[in-house]
Amino acid sequence: MSIAVIFAMFSFSLATSISPGPVNMMVISSSISYGIKKTMPFILGATIGFTLLLALIGLGLINIFGKHTVLVDYFEIAGASFIIYLGYKIATSTPTLSTKNYDKKTLKFYEGFLLQWLNPKAWVVCVSGVSMFVSDNSTFVLFVFMFFVVCYFSLFSWGFLGQKAIILLNSSKKIKIFNYFMGGILIVSALVLILTNFAFILGHL
Repeated sequence: MSIAVIFAMFSFSLATSISPGPVNMMVISSSISYGIKKTMPFILGATIGFTLLLALIGLGLINIFGKHTVLVDYFEIAGASFIIYLGYKIATSTPTLSTKNYDKKTLKFYEGFLLQWLNPKAWVVCVSGVSMFVSDNSTFVLFVFMFFVVCYFSLFSWGFLGQKAIILLNSSKKIKIFNYFMGGILIVSALVLILTNFAFILGHL
């Protein structure tokens, strides 16, 4: 395996992991409201969830969805519904300038894990990555391991950014407005995805 291929794999992993998406927006919002320490279970869950999805797609799941493409549409609708739920959770969370108190609405490990499996962006990234870079077993193992490390540190970077942003969002009112904004973006984007998929499915009935 050449250095050029390894660099291309790393660049692909970094670009797709660090770019804004539902998971990253939830990480930064949670970190602003509760601090990065309280957000770490969600970050770890999202990282493991994505890596497991990538591994299973590389092991043959891609062939199943290739034969039954309508399943992808239903998965996207389910994922969008879950994103709406988490968007509502962010928008209605109770902001605090202290991270000493644990709020039941903080994002959990299982939510990060499930979100990656229901996140259309994660499926597109996994399928694209496997198609482009996986040619043999050694390449596959390296790609999955690399993505785990890059994904974790990318999400951690968003969490760190969120914790630093508390300097600007220095009141509960400002944090609340920010949470409404972030939650609203997630809900609107998810609704657009649902409507698009419903239109596609109805058009093929």
